[in-house]
Parts: sequence; C-alpha cells; structure tokens
Amino acid sequence: MMSQIAFYFSRAIQQGIPLLFGSTGETLTEKSGNLNLGIPGVMYVGAISGVIGAFFYEQSGAALNPFLGVLIPLLCSLLGSLIMGLIYSFLTVTLRANQNVTGLALTTFGVGIGNFFGGSLIKISGADVPSLALSQTSAFFRTKLPFADSLGWFGEMFLSYSFLAYTAIIIAFVAAFVLNKTRLGLHLRAVGENPKTADAAGINVGRYKYVATCVGSMIAGLGGLYYVMDYASGVWSNDGFGDRGWLAIALVIFTIWKPDIGVLASILYGGVYILAINLLPTGGIAAVRELYKALPYLMTIIVLVITSMRNKKENQPPESLGLAYFREDR
Repeated sequence: MMSQIAFYFSRAIQQGIPLLFGSTGETLTEKSGNLNLGIPGVMYVGAISGVIGAFFYEQSGAALNPFLGVLIPLLCSLLGSLIMGLIYSFLTVTLRANQNVTGLALTTFGVGIGNFFGGSLIKISGADVPSLALSQTSAFFRTKLPFADSLGWFGEMFLSYSFLAYTAIIIAFVAAFVLNKTRLGLHLRAVGENPKTADAAGINVGRYKYVATCVGSMIAGLGGLYYVMDYASGVWSNDGFGDRGWLAIALVIFTIWKPDIGVLASILYGGVYILAINLLPTGGIAAVRELYKALPYLMTIIVLVITSMRNKKENQPPESLGLAYFREDR
C-alpha cells in the first residue's frame, strides 16, 4: 500500500514540476503588471531550444561529457526562452501592444517554431517514427541521488528526482522571498499595482517590466526542458507537450499569485491531472479521461470565485495587470 502511494506521489511531482516552473515564471511576470498568455509558447520554445542543443552535441561525435551534456541544453533553453520574453516585452512595453493579443500570438508562434525545428531534427536523424530520442542527454538530466533507492518509500517520495525538480522548488521559494521580503520585490509589486505612482517615486517602470518578464520567461522555459529531458525521458514529439502551459497559467490563479504556495499546488495539479491513469482501466472511455484532465481547471475556477467573493486585497491580481503604461498620462 505504501509503495503504491509513494509511486503515485512521485509521479504527481514529476507531472507538477513543469507547471511549477511555468507558474513561478508567470507569477513574476504578472507581478510587474504584464499578463503573458504566451507562457505555453515560451515553455515550448524552451523545450525545443534545449533539444536542439542536446541533439547537435550528441551528433558531434565526441565522447559525451555529463557536465556539458547538461550545460549546453540548459543554456540553449534559457537563451530561447529569453528571446521569447524579449519579444513579448518589446511589443507590450516598448510598443504598448495589447497584452492579451500579444500573448496568444506568442503561444501560436512558439508552438509553430517548436514543431518546425522538431520536425526538421526528426528528418535529420532519419528516425522511422515521428519522434526524436535523446536518451544519453536525458540520462544526465535524470540522475538522482545515489542513496534514494536504499531508503524505500521515503526515498522514492522525496529523494528520487533530478536536479531540475529541486531547482524548481528552490526557485519558487526564492521568488516568494524576493517578492515579499526585499526592496526589489517591493518595487516590482509597486510597478504592477500602480505604475504611475511607482514612476513618480523614481522607479524605472519599463526596466522592471522587462526584467521581470524576461526572467519569468527563462524560468518557464526550464519547465519545457524538464518535461522533455526528464518526464518524457528525452523523447521529443511535435505537439507532445499538451496543455501544460495553460495549466501553468491556471496555477498562478490557484496559488493567488504566491510562488511558495505553488510548490504544493503543483503537486496537487499533477496528481489530479494523472488521476485518470490510475483510476481508469487501460482502454477506458476517452471522454471520461478528458473529464478528469479538466479537474485542475475546475479547481481554478472555484478558487477564483471564492477569492473574488472574499475580495481580500492580498488575494487579488495586481491592479494594473494587463494594462499598458503610458507615461504621458501620468
């Protein structure tokens, strides 16, 4: 019984880590007043950028070094995600484009870019199936603590994950600390709440929006990299990411814009998302499975309704979320 619980809990964490990366990155972005609905595209680009780096390193013919095998895809993923964040920031902060439209366009663009390069790499590899396997690089990313297996169910539940999983948790707690306990976080929240007042106080609104959005995009992009290299065991297939990017955005609302709450909430989301796999027999009704997958969204709607009814300031989104800032209107 305990082994079954440990197995389900570990799978829920593995499913929830990409969501935690995405929600933490989006929370930082939204705290600056930018509503980036392009997070699914950013995560997709983060994934394919890491895949591109890993693919060409594996194809280089040299003996693979574990350090470089992790570092190259990691840097490629961060770079690809950073570019997506810069594109969004340039359009919405500098050009003051509509944030909703820009975010949705960025999602479409990111998925298109990922599928284009993913399909190209599959053709280059000459694979007989429409997928690309990077098993050697994945093995580097999936390395876990050597003593985890010797600790039974405790090791499986808490110590059997890769470094990226623990990195996601650390980043979430650091983000919460920065937002709530530092001057930097105070300025960022001021920009998101009332950019006019923040500007009058000498805070560079544009700079904070740019930095928060780009850093948030880089964090979210790591979620895509984790999904491919760890959860999917290094296998890339076009459109294989599913709706995890949208779940990450929903998780931001569920956690009421608090990254530290996202650690436990992501595990809950991950557990609910794979509930159908564990409760329904193989070959069960597909429609019922999809209903189970809709449960995280239902949970988000319930939380949104409750927080709206209670109307507590600390549980509401930033007042200027989604609104372009015109300094001339100050």
